[in-house]
Amino acid sequence: MPYAVDFDTVSTVGLESSPVADALAGLRANEARYFKNKYGHVFTVEPASDATSTIDWVHRILEEERGIVIAAPPLEATAFQVENIRIAYVFYKDGLSINVMYTVDDSGKRAVGFKLSDGMEVPAELASFKFARQKSKLAGTIRGSYFVIKNEY
Repeated sequence: MPYAVDFDTVSTVGLESSPVADALAGLRANEARYFKNKYGHVFTVEPASDATSTIDWVHRILEEERGIVIAAPPLEATAFQVENIRIAYVFYKDGLSINVMYTVDDSGKRAVGFKLSDGMEVPAELASFKFARQKSKLAGTIRGSYFVIKNEY
C-alpha cells in the first residue's frame, strides 16, 4: 500500500525491519521535504514487492554502469517525474538509500546517488566510493556519494 512520507512527523512505517529504522526514516523524510519544497511533489513510497519495475531499473543501472550488486534487501521504492527529470528511490534494510536522477532530455544530467543512514557501515559493494557528510535535522548525519550515468536507460 503506498505511503505518503510525512516530514513533519517522521515515521518508521515500512522500515521497521531495518536495524537503523529511525535513521532511515529520517533520511526518507529528508528526501520528502526536499521534493515538497523544491517541486511541490508529495514523496510517496510503496513496499518493494509492489515496486519491482523501479527496483529492477535502478539495479540494472548499477550493474551495467559499475558492476554493483546491492546485497541488502530493498524495503521500499518510489518512481516519479518532476519537470524533465525521471527520479527513482530505493530504500534498503541496512539503511542505504539509492536514487537515480535521469534527465529525460538527451543532453541532460543523469546520476546515481547513494546516501547512508546515520549509524550504518559503508556496504562492501560501495567501499570504493568517497562519502561526503551533511547534517540533517531529520536524519542526523547523512553520508552521500554519487556517480554519473554514461549510458541510456
